[in-house]
Amino acid sequence: MPSLPLDDENLPLFTVGQVSEMLEIQQAFLRRLDEYRVVRPSRSAGGQRRYTRREITVVQYVVNLVDEGMTLTAVRRVLELEERVKELEAQRDALRAELEAHRAALQAAVAERDARLARLTTGRREDDRAPESPDR
Repeated sequence: MPSLPLDDENLPLFTVGQVSEMLEIQQAFLRRLDEYRVVRPSRSAGGQRRYTRREITVVQYVVNLVDEGMTLTAVRRVLELEERVKELEAQRDALRAELEAHRAALQAAVAERDARLARLTTGRREDDRAPESPDR
């Protein structure tokens, strides 16, 4: 069954009026968020702002931060830093996975080396025990 447009949290569906009504905030506040580059909704063909579900969640978070006394400039910086933290965490996770892969490969190489060494050592011990040839 095909997914509905409402299932896509990144699809710009909601107008300023709808978001304003949903979150019980002023439309002017939403316009200021765009002006301060805090939340940058996409624009319709007619130039109207269109918000995604994800952006609405961010606006709700911003409203809470502003209610706690933060300026829009500070809120924008918080959002930028939070995004950077997410990027760094993703890099960290990728590096950890890569490190684990290298550790596994190293362990396999060491095990292979040890097995070869054991075969060589076992072969030499058998040669040492071999009866001497009659030529001697």
